[in-house]
Amino acid sequence: MAKLILNRLSKSFGAAKPAVNDVSMTIREGGFLALLGPSGCGKTTVLRMIAGFEQPTDGAILLGERVLADAGSMVPPERRNMAMVFQSYALWPHMTVADNAGYPLKVRGISGETYRRKVADALATVRLEAYAERRPSELSGGQRQRVALARCLVTEPDVVLLDEPLANLDRHLRQEMEETFREFHATSGATMVYVTHDQAEAMALATDVAVMSEGRLLQMAAPAELYARPEGRLVGGLVGQGAILSLPCFQEMPRAMDWSLVRPMMEGGAVDSPHGDILVRPQDVIHDADGIMCRVSTILYEGERYSLRLALPDGQVLRAYCREPAPVGSLYPVAIRAAWRL
Repeated sequence: MAKLILNRLSKSFGAAKPAVNDVSMTIREGGFLALLGPSGCGKTTVLRMIAGFEQPTDGAILLGERVLADAGSMVPPERRNMAMVFQSYALWPHMTVADNAGYPLKVRGISGETYRRKVADALATVRLEAYAERRPSELSGGQRQRVALARCLVTEPDVVLLDEPLANLDRHLRQEMEETFREFHATSGATMVYVTHDQAEAMALATDVAVMSEGRLLQMAAPAELYARPEGRLVGGLVGQGAILSLPCFQEMPRAMDWSLVRPMMEGGAVDSPHGDILVRPQDVIHDADGIMCRVSTILYEGERYSLRLALPDGQVLRAYCREPAPVGSLYPVAIRAAWRL
């Protein structure tokens, strides 16, 4: 195996603006990258170019030193040693679970004891050995997804590509399958590229997250780094549930700020003073009798806590968590433990 490199990758369809525009990233060997962004941001087009279903208009895709595709040439999908898991599972309805899992081996001409051993090992890895003779119609959505993973595992691919594989599952099954994906990644050792619009999925599964918008890569970092230090308003708004405030600030101010810096900004500055975007996470908004007075707009019970939507004196909105409910319309003084200048 080797690292997967996207070098200034672009893709255009006709005269419209590029679906993917000058995207560069390196996915380390054995890494798990989540491509995160809203619908239409270009993440699925990137995945399809990696898979070999689309050819780049510009730039190149390399696996180690091997060029898989550029504007002038393209290695076909079947010669890339990659496997893809689709949102629809793409299982053959007339085949058993074992036959579906072993289909890529038959295509490669593998049979006999080697075939049976590889299929049995793959089904055991995804805990489906007892379902080998069933048809896909007899399985739950989560079990079908596991068959699709087993089908990937039998070929021992260098790269596994996953196109929103949990989109059709309910919340309980999604959580169960997230654990299955983590186990699959640890077992297979393959490099994985996972497309999703769900930031919670991306943060829970990936070793690195690449945030895209309008065909461009905005930021690529480990989940904790991305959450703590997002680059720009789009990334800050997409990752986590923070509020973005426009407050008077100056270029020389630090990116990470505490209450001693944030309070003077929230209390106002000159109308014509420079403003900047400040990200505040709800867990960093605390009740403080000496803080800034807000008004409770809404309250949502979330089981172990309440989630408050708070209106600041200038009309901007904060979110906060608390253990005891606060009546809608009541005044709620707050302080901010930490904030991040975008």
